[in-house]
Amino acid sequence: MPYRRIVRPSRTVAIAVLTAALALGALPGLVGSREPSRVQPIDAASFRDVILAAAGDRSIEKISAPDSAYAAAGRLDPASAFRDAASGADAAPTDRPAAALPKAAAGWDWKPPRYTLSGYATFYDNGTTAMRLPRGTVVVVCGEGGCLERVVNDYGPVRQTRVVDLYRPDFFKICGCASWSGTTLVTVRVY
Repeated sequence: MPYRRIVRPSRTVAIAVLTAALALGALPGLVGSREPSRVQPIDAASFRDVILAAAGDRSIEKISAPDSAYAAAGRLDPASAFRDAASGADAAPTDRPAAALPKAAAGWDWKPPRYTLSGYATFYDNGTTAMRLPRGTVVVVCGEGGCLERVVNDYGPVRQTRVVDLYRPDFFKICGCASWSGTTLVTVRVY
């Protein structure tokens, strides 16, 4: 069997074939694409009235109104005219009776807590943590600046001297102290 030599196409031929394929793809007319149609004016005959055979000789005025609001005295139609409100006769009353509101006492409407913890709190950027409480426990943390209700969502704090770690904005609301403060004395009501 004679030795056959496999002939590969030269690099120039391969580049020419690829260039031709890219040129055919780039020309929209040769690959079936076409340019968008030009803007055409809309024919006026498209907007003519259509007469339905089922309607017969009935006109729109003879059809009864779908609801009672159509026949109301204040309805608007193409023949309606707008006017400004008359000053005096239809003006709104200026003297109104004072409403008597019941007095409400300020305070908390909480059920009694299961137990209360007191100690120091600091801030923690990932939520509210309490070492002695499981996740999901509802607590009310009170300090010099007020009280907040939160849910324990992490385990902590690391130091035994601290009772709770709070989310940074919550800590400064409860603390009522300067932004350089690191700890504050709090009472934690556990529910």
